Amino acid sequence: MKVSERLTTIQLISREIQSRYNWGEATTFIRAFCENPHTYADDYESVSEMMSYNLGEVQPSVLGEIVDDLGLDAIGHISASIQPPKVWSETDKFRVFISHISEDKDRAHRLREALSAYNVSSFVAHDNIEPTLDWQVQIERALHSMDAFVSIHTKGYSKSFWCQQETGFAFGNQTKVIALRMGEDPTGFASKHQAISRGTKRAEDVAAEIEKLLRADDRTKAKFEACQPKATAYDDLDDDIPF
Repeated sequence: MKVSERLTTIQLISREIQSRYNWGEATTFIRAFCENPHTYADDYESVSEMMSYNLGEVQPSVLGEIVDDLGLDAIGHISASIQPPKVWSETDKFRVFISHISEDKDRAHRLREALSAYNVSSFVAHDNIEPTLDWQVQIERALHSMDAFVSIHTKGYSKSFWCQQETGFAFGNQTKVIALRMGEDPTGFASKHQAISRGTKRAEDVAAEIEKLLRADDRTKAKFEACQPKATAYDDLDDDIPF
């Protein structure tokens, strides 16, 4: 999150709280998000100043929660960019967004399982969004916080408005895009890049090809390799020596 975005977000939140709540209510609100906030009325000239002071040190994810709580649509994109979806809220794995049409969710699920062997956490909408969570919000958060984008081009993918928007977002943010041809050729921006052809490959074979592409691209190489498990002393043992 850029410093300018952080300051703008804090200013907007502070002004919004002042317009909605009195001092006591604002104190209750800030205590829900900050541990041991400084709220003595004599130290501030306004509710807005008190909020700005206390929000100055909070984590970006907390600012995102407050934006969502207040329903501040004007800066909703900032909330999405600093707050990952629930499935990625506590992971340090490499993050891959798998784009697919709903009819082929099982294929996306299989690819997700295969990629997990490389310490990859994949976002598959039909697997990772609970019925009680806002569907579109979770997708937007995943798009903003992904490390790479994989599109599964089965028949009908190019006609899906959702899939086309997801692909366009990835290209617009210069994210590493990997297209998987499974019955339909990639269209639009994705068409100019060589796609992985499924052919008779298993999900594990496709995952292995994706792993090579992620290691080879300057946008993903460092993060991907940093997310791989560290070798242990047991990895150096000679397998030819009898146990």
